[in-house]
Amino acid sequence: MTEISPAPMSRFERYLTVWVALCIVVGLALGRLLPDVFQAIGAAEVAKVNLPVAILIWLMIIPMLMKVDFTAMRAVGRHWRGIGVTLFINWAVKPFSMAALAAFFIGYLFRPHLPAGEINSYIAGLILLAAAPCTAMVFVWSNLTRGEPHFTLSQVAVNDTIMVVAFAPIVGLLLGLSAISVPWQTLMLSVGLYIIMPVILAQIFRSALLKRGGEVALRRALARIGPISLTALLATLVLLFGFQGQQILGQPAIIAMLAVPILIQVYLNAGLAYLLNRATGEAHCVAGPSALIGASNFFELAVAAAISLFGFSSGAALATVVGVLVEVPVMLSIVAIVNRTKGWYERGSVVR
Repeated sequence: MTEISPAPMSRFERYLTVWVALCIVVGLALGRLLPDVFQAIGAAEVAKVNLPVAILIWLMIIPMLMKVDFTAMRAVGRHWRGIGVTLFINWAVKPFSMAALAAFFIGYLFRPHLPAGEINSYIAGLILLAAAPCTAMVFVWSNLTRGEPHFTLSQVAVNDTIMVVAFAPIVGLLLGLSAISVPWQTLMLSVGLYIIMPVILAQIFRSALLKRGGEVALRRALARIGPISLTALLATLVLLFGFQGQQILGQPAIIAMLAVPILIQVYLNAGLAYLLNRATGEAHCVAGPSALIGASNFFELAVAAAISLFGFSSGAALATVVGVLVEVPVMLSIVAIVNRTKGWYERGSVVR
């Protein structure tokens, strides 16, 4: 099995939240100064797919998926308890807990303070955010907790495989339960365009690089294209906030209200995964990345799906962007908790 060891978080990645905040400011300013330009970009669609955004999304996702070695699934049995816990959290708990939290906070508690016409759209965006587990940044979080790299690699490979077939049904089910009309044709197109095709292309590129120069060539390629992925994400955010500008400036508290269910969901699922690993006797080096994978989201896919399903200026798109805004500081706080509680964890866990 070819393994790409997780690299330390770069300075660019470490300050991702700062760059996201700057993109918010730039997007809001450009949206007011150049409204016609943003409208022209929004109109560049084919079969309800915005071409500029589709290109940016591929530039985001493909480099991240190139890190994933699907042959790692052969090592799944080595850490079956951690794999089982993470799968339970990712697919049986997280999407449904987010749907419940979104319904309570956005659909009930904060409802009087939100635009009435966007309530269902906000809920849909939060569901999309929780319906797909994180793929790329997990390698960074695992490294920071000194996680078992084989577990992280195999868990990501398993999650990505499940995501190909489970993302659309789970999203469709939860949107239906939330009384939101499910545009199935667009949803399936999003799965093909933003999951299946990027996975195929990423693995083709990965295999070609490994055949040409082995792990060294792959490492060098990933180092070169890594900044492209994050730059594409930031460019997408500028476009999103350019379209969302009027709504955000009119009610800036919307972002804070949308962040509440996201924060609760992240800490809830991370804590549950961590405790379940401890209860089953899994090693700390597996429990750490398991908790982080269980809590984090594939926000690149969520942003892409929200734009495809509901449009640039939708509440769903804005809700997924809030997920990007809180991702790095929240996950770093979980890393700190996992590292500081290692002694407590190991005193109560008998590794089997």
